[in-house]
Amino acid sequence: MGDLAGQAVDGTLYYLDYPQFERIRRTELPATERVALLADMCRLNTLYMIARAGSGHIGSSFSSMEIFSWLLLEELDIADNVKAAGDLFFSSKGHDAPGYYSVLMALGKLPFELIHKLRRIDGLPGHPDVGTPGMITNTGSLGMGISKAKGMVQANRLLKQEGRVMVLTGDGELQEGQFWESLASAVNHGLHEITAIIDHNKLQSDTFVKNVSDLGDLEAKLNAFGWRVARCDGNDVGALAATLAGIRDDARPKVIIADTVKGKGVSFMEHTSLDSDVAMYRFHSGAPDGPSYRRAAQELMDRLKLRVAELGLEPLEFEAIEREPTAPPPDTAQRLIPAYSRALLEQAAKHPNLVALDADLVLDTGLIPFRDQYPERFFECGIAEQDMVSMAGGMALKGLLPIVHSFACFLSARPNEQIYNNATEHTKIIYVGSLAGVVPGGPGHSHQAVRDISALAAIPDLTIVEPSCEAEVGPLLDWCINEAPGSCYIRLVSLPWETPYVLPASYRLEVGCGVALTPGEQVVVFGYGPVLLSQAVLAAQTLAMEGLAVKVISFPWLNRVDPTWLTGIVNGAKRIVCLDNQYLPAGVGSMLRAALAGVVNEDVELAMVGLTGVPPSGSNPQVLAEVGLDAAALVPIFSFGLVDE
Repeated sequence: MGDLAGQAVDGTLYYLDYPQFERIRRTELPATERVALLADMCRLNTLYMIARAGSGHIGSSFSSMEIFSWLLLEELDIADNVKAAGDLFFSSKGHDAPGYYSVLMALGKLPFELIHKLRRIDGLPGHPDVGTPGMITNTGSLGMGISKAKGMVQANRLLKQEGRVMVLTGDGELQEGQFWESLASAVNHGLHEITAIIDHNKLQSDTFVKNVSDLGDLEAKLNAFGWRVARCDGNDVGALAATLAGIRDDARPKVIIADTVKGKGVSFMEHTSLDSDVAMYRFHSGAPDGPSYRRAAQELMDRLKLRVAELGLEPLEFEAIEREPTAPPPDTAQRLIPAYSRALLEQAAKHPNLVALDADLVLDTGLIPFRDQYPERFFECGIAEQDMVSMAGGMALKGLLPIVHSFACFLSARPNEQIYNNATEHTKIIYVGSLAGVVPGGPGHSHQAVRDISALAAIPDLTIVEPSCEAEVGPLLDWCINEAPGSCYIRLVSLPWETPYVLPASYRLEVGCGVALTPGEQVVVFGYGPVLLSQAVLAAQTLAMEGLAVKVISFPWLNRVDPTWLTGIVNGAKRIVCLDNQYLPAGVGSMLRAALAGVVNEDVELAMVGLTGVPPSGSNPQVLAEVGLDAAALVPIFSFGLVDE
């Protein structure tokens, strides 16, 4: 048990257990004072969850905390499930899931032991998922919230069920077109049951919202659509409660602009603090380092101690647990994003018409060096992927060479029609999708790009490639810019990843051809990217000790194959395995299987390995094992029928 009067200790994490929340909830304090205290208690638990998990979003969880706490603890009569009568609530933001979970735990709506399992496969996913108690809808790409709320209200009416539907959105989310598309018909149909709350904390992933796409007179814009608009301090429980009461009986759909502070509740994490670098807000995502955690936990515990004393309550008792050690990636790990940053600068120096576009992910996509060196050629487009891709289309028509960046899960899906439209104009655009594949597993399925190859493979004259290591990033980018006949999509694994292989010194890129990383004849395995290839090589090394030589092929061309090369590389094989770091339908394996149909004999066994269902949220090893893509799962697939049990 932690010492309330003591100091936060190195390597120790602190939280409050469920009986502490039960006790405070039963007090006779005024509701607003009770909820404000509970919100700060939930902040400490949210900080604990993110620190223990090693990742998460502190800033938006903290800015939303009073909103979550008042709505869930006092305002709403929450339905037992989404299909039952009663009030419904969900967050369209997604990043605030740890804060959401902490309030549900305080309310007893979520098993408290899950506090220790954020972003674990047997625990809580990184973003809302309907498999979690209390979650009534999944969070996907931003902008979907009000549309889903409209569907719930229309269903309630058809089913003769009463209940309000409240949805929390972010202010950066308002850059997505779907948000604005959803407003007008809610008024047309008189959907007064909907109340939207905008967590207006002024910051998105990269910087201030106003620096990316200024919302302007937001109240006037929302009023113009016919919504009942109110505004309040979203971190002031009393102000929020009064605002909700004041608009409750209005016959129109309602929206509250809740002015909040990102990182609210920990002084140096607040974006208004002089300690906070708002040009690149430190606490948007990721876990705090050791000193930052201790400082934040101490501040929260000290304030809670003082507050319960002022209210005449019994002291809170803090639980303490030692932080699980996490080893940093080894220096030898492959870091593809920094390699891409270097390669992009080299190409930019050669091509003055090269421009880079970003969708609010300048750090994650490796664009800071380019932005700093070529500010006039850098375009921050915000959380508006369709707008960004069509802007790139216009630039390409004028003779520029646009390189478009976002996470692969968003870049391949939301602007898919815009990418196709650009392709019909026969211009060249390079699309770079980071965070590709099933890992990192912590954020969950909303961020796992496991259908991007399928979504883009049929785009006319678009070539899809994925580098296997740092050394292949530059040559592939060079090919896409200087040799590719049309547009390209570069798929990048964002995680530092240890690879038990190196490309042969003699290796040179040839379209539709790969290269062997291990020797073998009986079994030939095709893979791409450092995640798949590392697991395949590890499996091959295991089987080599049992006398079975497995040839692992690094194949960077995800929708192109040279039939002559393919015929030669599989000659003599008894078993061929195609690995996909995405869903199996229309993946690389499907392409190779079609090409192999006319190449190999019927007695050659062909196995396709990849995702068949929605991947889970969890640690990277957990997720790879669960979807059957880790080395342990691959060994029996590679050796099936060829090695004695």
